[in-house]
Amino acid sequence: MATLVRAPEAAPPAVARDPRLVGVAVVGGTAALAIALCLIEMSTRSLWLDEAATVAIASQHGSAFWSAISHDGGNMLGYYALMHVLIGWFGHAAFVLRLPSALAAGGAAGAVSLLALRLFDQRVAAAAGLLTAVSLPLVFWGQDGRGYALMVALVAGSFCAFAAIVQADRGEHGTWIAYVALTALSVYASFVAVLVVPAQLLLLASRPRAWRRVASALVVCGVSWVPLAVLAATRGSGQLFWISRPTLTSEKQVILALTSAGFEPNFHPTFVASGLAILSVALLLAACLAAVRSRHWGAQLAAAWLLVPLVLMWLESLVGQPIFTARNLLVSLPAVALLLGWLLARTRVGWAVLAVLLVARAVALAPSYGTSPENWRAASAYVTASQRPGDCLAFYPLDAQMPFAYYTGSSVRPYIERYETPRLPSGCRRVWLVASHQGLPSGTSTSRAHYARYAAIRSALGREYRHAVTRSFGYASVIWVELFYGRSVVPTNVSALSPASATPLTHSSTVNGRPRT
Repeated sequence: MATLVRAPEAAPPAVARDPRLVGVAVVGGTAALAIALCLIEMSTRSLWLDEAATVAIASQHGSAFWSAISHDGGNMLGYYALMHVLIGWFGHAAFVLRLPSALAAGGAAGAVSLLALRLFDQRVAAAAGLLTAVSLPLVFWGQDGRGYALMVALVAGSFCAFAAIVQADRGEHGTWIAYVALTALSVYASFVAVLVVPAQLLLLASRPRAWRRVASALVVCGVSWVPLAVLAATRGSGQLFWISRPTLTSEKQVILALTSAGFEPNFHPTFVASGLAILSVALLLAACLAAVRSRHWGAQLAAAWLLVPLVLMWLESLVGQPIFTARNLLVSLPAVALLLGWLLARTRVGWAVLAVLLVARAVALAPSYGTSPENWRAASAYVTASQRPGDCLAFYPLDAQMPFAYYTGSSVRPYIERYETPRLPSGCRRVWLVASHQGLPSGTSTSRAHYARYAAIRSALGREYRHAVTRSFGYASVIWVELFYGRSVVPTNVSALSPASATPLTHSSTVNGRPRT
C-alpha cells in the first residue's frame, strides 16, 4: 500500500510592520502616559501663590487685563492670554486652571519622541519619550496653573522643526513656518525659552547649508519678540529679587530637577534621590563624551540643548541678574531624556539600566501626588472657621490676598509684589496676620528689606495686643497665620484690608502687577 505524505505547509509570510504606524504608536503612547500621570489627583493639591496670580491676572478684562500683563513685564503673556479665554469660558476651577498644563506635558513627551524618531530610531524614541513622561518636575508643572509645561512643549516642538530644517535638502515652507511659530510662542510662554536659540545656532556650525533658512526664521522671531522686549525693559528685573547667586544648595536643586530625582524645596527628597541623581549625572557625562567622539549630530543636538542654557544661566547669575533656578532650567529637561535614551536604548544592558531609572523616577514621583507644599486651602479654611465679628485681616505681602480670596469665594484681584505695610482700621478686637513669601533674613538685599518690614509689622502688633497665637501651613513657602488678641490700645501703625465678617474679604481697590516667575 502506498503511503501518502502530505506536503509541508508553507510558513505564513512575516507581517511587515509599517514604521510610520510604529512611530505614531510611540509618539502617541508616550504623550498619553505623560497626560495620564498629570491627571492623577490633579485637583487635589492646593493652589499656591503664583497659581493664584494666574487666576487674578487672567480673570481681568479690558484695560485691567492688559495693564496687569504690562506690569508683568510681558513674561508668560501668551499663557495669560490663553488662560484668559479658558477662564472666561469655563471658570477658574483648579481642573480648568491646570488641564492646559497637563496637555502641554503630554505634548512635550510626544515632541521628544518625535524628535528622537527623526534623529535616531524607534527604540530611542520610546526610551526618550518614557523618560520625559516619568519626570517629577514635568508632572509637577503639568499639574500647575503656570506656563512652564507649555514652554517645554513649545521648545521641544521648536527643536523638531529645527532638526527638520537642518536635515532637509531644500527648504520647505511648512517646516519653516512651524519653526517660526513654535520658537516665537515658546518665548511668549516664558522668557527663558530664548536661551535655546544660542544652542541651535551652535549646532549650525556643522550644517552651513541651513544657515540662511534658520537665520531668516530667527529674524522673524526677533521681530515678534519686540513687544516683549519693550515690556521687559520697562518692568526691569525687580521681580527676580528672590533669586540669589548660585550656591551649592541651588546647584543641588538644579541637578535633582534635571535628573528627575527630586524637586526641592517643593517636595522632600525620597530615599532614591541621591542614587538616582548620581547615576543620571554619570550617564549624562558618558553620553556627552560619546556624542563628541561619535560626531553624531543628533546626540550633539541633545548635548547642546542641555549644556548651553545651563552654562548661560549659571554665568549670567554670577555676573548679572541671577536666574539660575530649577524652574528656569526646565527648558533643558527634554535634552536629558534624549541623551539618556540615545545612550541606553542600543543594548540589552542599557535597557536594564533604563528600567532602573524609570522605576527610581516613579518612586520619586509617587509621594508628590496630593501633597500641598504651600497649603492655602487649609490656611484659608482655618481663618474662615475661626473668625469672629470685629476681627480684622491683614496680609503681607498683599499678594497673599489672591490665594486667600480664591478659597474664600471672594473676587480674585491682582495684588502682585506689593510689599507694603498694611493699614488697620480702628476698633479691631483681634487681628489676623497672614504672611507668606515675606522675604528672607539671609536672602538678597531686597529680600532682607522685605523681611525687615514683616518683622516690624509683627513687632508693632505685638505692642498693641497682649497675646498672639501662631499656626503654620505648608513647608516649601510656609504660610504663617498669626492671631493677635487682647487689645490694650487702639492700633495706629499697621492695617487690615477690612474688618472680618461673614465674607472675610472686601477689597476696595485693585492693584495690577506680576507674580514671581
